[in-house]
Amino acid sequence: MAEYLVPALFTVFLWWFCTGVIFVLDGLPSRTFRWSMAGATLLLGAAFGGIWISSDDTSLWGAYIAFCSALLVWGWQEIAFLTGTVTGSYRRPCPEGLSGYPRFALAVRALLHHEIAILLLAAGIAAFTWGAANQLALWTFLLLWAARTSTKLNIFLGVRNFAESFLPAHLAYMTSFFRRRAMNLLFPLSVTLSTLGTLLLFQAAFAATDPFAAASLTLLGTLAALAVLEHWFLMLPIPFEALWSWAGRFRAGQRTPSPNAPEGSPLPVVASP
Repeated sequence: MAEYLVPALFTVFLWWFCTGVIFVLDGLPSRTFRWSMAGATLLLGAAFGGIWISSDDTSLWGAYIAFCSALLVWGWQEIAFLTGTVTGSYRRPCPEGLSGYPRFALAVRALLHHEIAILLLAAGIAAFTWGAANQLALWTFLLLWAARTSTKLNIFLGVRNFAESFLPAHLAYMTSFFRRRAMNLLFPLSVTLSTLGTLLLFQAAFAATDPFAAASLTLLGTLAALAVLEHWFLMLPIPFEALWSWAGRFRAGQRTPSPNAPEGSPLPVVASP
């Protein structure tokens, strides 16, 4: 049982702790962002080194190094986005009354550079692991990308709880693209498919005959389960931000105001990125 319990607990801890660290960094004064990006970029280089080193390592250490390296790569793009370093070409609130495809196209412009960065990072990981025995880093990054894309689409279509208090003030304009609804048509499909994927990953982990495969599939399965949990956070009226209350204490004066105006109405841009 330890071969499944250890990687599962390890994944949950990294998810909780790393998310909190990112919240702390993007909640600090903007003058610190260049240092945050410099540190994150150094870790990005180390992460690609870890991916390269572990690409042909099918031991337990190889699984953990590849997994952690992929999370560090993902963390770089999260910090780049939340500090406003890499977002999109459109950095203003959505015009009031805009809906349908024009609203979607403008939302894409607001995130375009961020999405291109994710694509380039994924391509880099694929190049570093091409034909290698250990593909865990690539699968980890792709899983995170799929889960985050689903989350973004659900928030765009409308969710009950999008935790705007953790969005930095300089990205307040992003909330003008959000919608608050009790449900949207994509959410049931997102949860069903992600839950099915999670079950298949755990089924494969329990059927694995070697430690590397068991650990790798358990790491991925737990990460997928956390993605399902995050989807439910979007719809359940619970204060899940309390999980990172220790990070919130560093964000005094940096929080994004909640929109009280009708859907689609613009919010003031509190600070420039």
